[in-house]
Amino acid sequence: MLSPPAVSGRHDFAFQNGEWRVRHRKLRERLAGSDDWLEFGGTCRAWEVMGGLGHIEDNMLDDPSGAYRAAAFRLADSNTGQWSIWWADERYPGIDVPVRGRFEDGVGTFFADDTFEGRPVRLRFIWSEIEEDKARWEQALSDDDGRSWEVNWIMRFERVR
Repeated sequence: MLSPPAVSGRHDFAFQNGEWRVRHRKLRERLAGSDDWLEFGGTCRAWEVMGGLGHIEDNMLDDPSGAYRAAAFRLADSNTGQWSIWWADERYPGIDVPVRGRFEDGVGTFFADDTFEGRPVRLRFIWSEIEEDKARWEQALSDDDGRSWEVNWIMRFERVR
């Protein structure tokens, strides 16, 4: 008996392979009704592992409160095409809860249940506007179980040639 073909997800993050300049825009305060944004630069280097089922993103962020390094670790489940993404930040011990999701029609949407300042929240990542030399990522939080979202961080990637 033949098994059904794997869904894969392999190479979904291949668009991000290489070197990037990154423009960050972060809300100064999250879930506080703030419209005060910080803007700063950074760099990113990304590459596939495990034949495209894994992906690593190494970041240098020139945050005004102090430059730091962070990384995203991604792994696809080839049976479902769903990716899990973990974020690690040198300023904090450990690794964040994974967001999970997939790409559909050129947009990647990923969710997690998390906490913020001790209260439960939904976390959402969206990858969009993906082209050969640019991409957009955003993070949003919801404290009402996803009925409304506050975008609190946007990264605009521009490929370094």
